[in-house]
Amino acid sequence: MLVAIGTKNRAKTAAIQNIINSYFDDVQYIQVDVLSNVSEQPFSNEETRQGAINRAINTLEVTKADLNFGLEGGVHDIGDEMYCTNWGAVALKDGTVISAAGAQFLLPKEVADELRAGKELGPVMDDYTKQQDTRSHSGAVGIFTAGLIDRTEMFEHIVKLLIGQYLFLNKRI
Repeated sequence: MLVAIGTKNRAKTAAIQNIINSYFDDVQYIQVDVLSNVSEQPFSNEETRQGAINRAINTLEVTKADLNFGLEGGVHDIGDEMYCTNWGAVALKDGTVISAAGAQFLLPKEVADELRAGKELGPVMDDYTKQQDTRSHSGAVGIFTAGLIDRTEMFEHIVKLLIGQYLFLNKRI
């Protein structure tokens, strides 16, 4: 089975490989950088979901793999509070697209204010934590859950939802 990953982000790639390797044998992986065709910082569940779908479809168009994954993080407001939101999609060779959402968690006001001012979460988190490339490691979720959940684990949940739907559709359960 050929599995294509529409990113080279380590946390997202690890999430996909960890789950796929748990359910399938004889898997080959391909990683490609593809566009999400949404804002660098998606600002709604709808835009974040669309970014994941676009990445999955763009990955399929480039690779023609059996399973083509797109994962996207974004934010959305509920009242005066901003939450981080995460979506994933898998595009199948026949063009079928499956999507699923994962955990949402509250961002501190000072981080939310930076995002509302036009900045992207990854660089804001690097400044906030005085670390580099937090998006490829613990991510905002790791920082704001005291390390109980990291970005890979958060995306693993989404990938598991996607694979579960895929298995159901293909009567493989």
